[in-house]
Amino acid sequence: MDRGRSAVVESFFFDVVVIGAGPTGLACGIDAKRTGLTVANIDKGCLVNSLYNYPSNMTFFTTPELLEIGDLPFSSPNQKPTRQEALEYYRKAAEHYQLDVRQYEPVSKIDGSDNHFVVHTTNLHGHAREYHARKLILATGYYDRPNYMNIPGEDLSKVMHYYREPHPFFGLNVLIVGGKNSAAIAALELWRHGARVTLVHRGPGISNSVKYWIKPDIENRIKAGQVTAYFNTCVREITLEHVVLDTPQAEVTLENDYVFALTGYHPDFEFLCALGITLSGEADKRPVVNPQTLESNVPGIYLAGVIVAGIRTSEIFIENGRFHGALIAADLKQKLKTEAVSA
Repeated sequence: MDRGRSAVVESFFFDVVVIGAGPTGLACGIDAKRTGLTVANIDKGCLVNSLYNYPSNMTFFTTPELLEIGDLPFSSPNQKPTRQEALEYYRKAAEHYQLDVRQYEPVSKIDGSDNHFVVHTTNLHGHAREYHARKLILATGYYDRPNYMNIPGEDLSKVMHYYREPHPFFGLNVLIVGGKNSAAIAALELWRHGARVTLVHRGPGISNSVKYWIKPDIENRIKAGQVTAYFNTCVREITLEHVVLDTPQAEVTLENDYVFALTGYHPDFEFLCALGITLSGEADKRPVVNPQTLESNVPGIYLAGVIVAGIRTSEIFIENGRFHGALIAADLKQKLKTEAVSA
């Protein structure tokens, strides 16, 4: 009898299912709901999971109003809001619009076609669920899929692809791999909190894309010898106690306790291809979408947020991705009846 109950699949019916509950996914849910459609957001992590995984003390590079969704004011005493303020803002946005957000539900499979999609998930307690939807919006982001170096030792527990806070690394030898904003910020914070920091970057120097108030700071720390840097250098191997670098001069072996491989992230291209979505080419893997509606080449499946840009993830941020929901909702309004789908 217990086995029979556990085998029952819960079914739900919505006009639109949004896969992703980051800022762009929430904006899509809000805009679709405003048109009178029934909507659910499904995410394999928590609400705005990517923001939650940002460094604990992170400050955004932008102003509060550029992070707003659903015409809700983002009030902050700071010119640039903090991660903590953003988490609170998006929680309140979800509450204000009474969004149906299903957290910690990874999607295992999507079946069906336009007007008859079935999204298969497993919820937090291990129960199988099916979401029947007329339209799908994919707003899955990219922050949970690191770019791997594919070198020996990268799978060791000492290697991390996300940086949260500096305190646990006081007095330890830490290697930062990368030369952009996240690497520079991590290197500075770790050094200021007592870690012995080495930065490795395959480029000739700190990237010009690093924010104007961070770039001179990290460059001055390197010049003063407070942060050791190896440029035009790659990591060859990671061991429990060392890292091996390929530098322009010779192979270098360094004592090491932890590695932060901050080498960037990418969308889940395999997931898109499995749905039949066409990618424009190996160079940028940009999904094929109608620029006016953001509907993909697969009828009924829309894309929103950074995944629209393919590999070129730096082209879309919260600031512009938050408007994708309005484009999609306008098209949905024309194609769907606004009465709720009966459960």
